[in-house]
Amino acid sequence: MTNTHTITDTTLQDIPDKPLTPGQAMRKRAMRHKGLMFGLFVMIIIVGIAIFAPLLTCYDPFSQSLMARMKPPVFLGGTSEHWLGTDALGRDFWTRLAYGARVSLMIGILAAVISGIIGSTLGILAGYFGGKVDMVVTFLINVRLAMPVVLVALAVVALFGGSLTVVISVLGLLLWDRFAVVLRSATMQVRKQEYVAAAEVLGASLPRILVKDILPNVMNHLIVIFTLEMAHAIILEAALSFLGLGVQPPTPSWGLMISEGKEMLLFEPWLITIPGIALFLLVLSINMLGDGLRDVTAPEGRN
Repeated sequence: MTNTHTITDTTLQDIPDKPLTPGQAMRKRAMRHKGLMFGLFVMIIIVGIAIFAPLLTCYDPFSQSLMARMKPPVFLGGTSEHWLGTDALGRDFWTRLAYGARVSLMIGILAAVISGIIGSTLGILAGYFGGKVDMVVTFLINVRLAMPVVLVALAVVALFGGSLTVVISVLGLLLWDRFAVVLRSATMQVRKQEYVAAAEVLGASLPRILVKDILPNVMNHLIVIFTLEMAHAIILEAALSFLGLGVQPPTPSWGLMISEGKEMLLFEPWLITIPGIALFLLVLSINMLGDGLRDVTAPEGRN
């Protein structure tokens, strides 16, 4: 009887664990990636603040009160009525910070979407067809790389004005080169795979091959570049707003808030420090999220 139990226990111990599906393995790697988890955590907080801004504050981001101007944050001796203080026009700083998150995220996402559509289309076409199409796309990439982004953005915004639509359009039309370069290279590798050749032999249409066979296999590269360009667009918008050529007042923007507080830097440094820290955390979380997604979806990291 004892020997039977011993054999049974040993047999059960020798049974291998059920193999994980690709999705389960990816989730397991993601949960172990500290950078990815940190970036995702901070990003969820900032997105939540942006979405629920009307519920998180009882003030209007545009309402002014000269009687309440330049009140310090609560941690510098202020009151809980304005726990992050007020600016030079008496506007609640926490309210403008929360609504400013909406502006930064909207600009970053929309600019990255526009540039992603342009760059991904050019990169996939160049990588798939090669030849003259690749030569034309490469020429366009070289022309774009020869144009300094900041100077071109400054010139265009100064010429057409610093509205939200102009800023998003300019950034979207200037940040597509990295999408094109990376997806061109990735598509060239996927183009050589047997399943693409099989689809061509079976008579699949060109849109079907590009959408069903090519795009899903370069999607991990697309996601990573999207996060990087989103962070890049947010920084450029903040720089343009700081110079007075980005989002125009009274629209709440973190770059504009930093610009408005620069004159009081020596007397009220928190006017710059608070939106500066918010901008730093947003860009850091996006970059860490992108790096984490790259590590988790990389072929060499798959089980």
